[in-house]
Amino acid sequence: MQDWTDSPAPSCEDIAQLAQAARAALPGPIAVAAEGVVIRVVDLADDDTVRQLDLQSPFELTGLYDGIPLTEKSVMDQPERPDIIWLYRRPILDEWAERGAVPLGALVAHIVVHEFAHHFGWSDSEIARIDAWWE
Repeated sequence: MQDWTDSPAPSCEDIAQLAQAARAALPGPIAVAAEGVVIRVVDLADDDTVRQLDLQSPFELTGLYDGIPLTEKSVMDQPERPDIIWLYRRPILDEWAERGAVPLGALVAHIVVHEFAHHFGWSDSEIARIDAWWE
């Protein structure tokens, strides 16, 4: 068993490293296409995001895709900013603690895949081929 006596909680940078590893683990062409999406990790969603999503608390949100799905983009669109996947450290750590037996890397990978699903416009069956979370 790991001795947590002198260990700090995983930082935003730690979560970002796990997210980058999850992106790198995506299958070939998907991983290449995913490189164009920025991954940002912050402690909590800001008040505007919480309000726009009609959430009661920022702790309800572990991740968010902020961009235009590839299935809706046109060559005529001029990008104003990159597509971003936001990961929210504190809610992720809360969910990790609640799940107990799920490794943090597996939880972060699940969230990352779910957010990339929004980017790629994937169906549930496409998500299941990459992230069989329930198994």
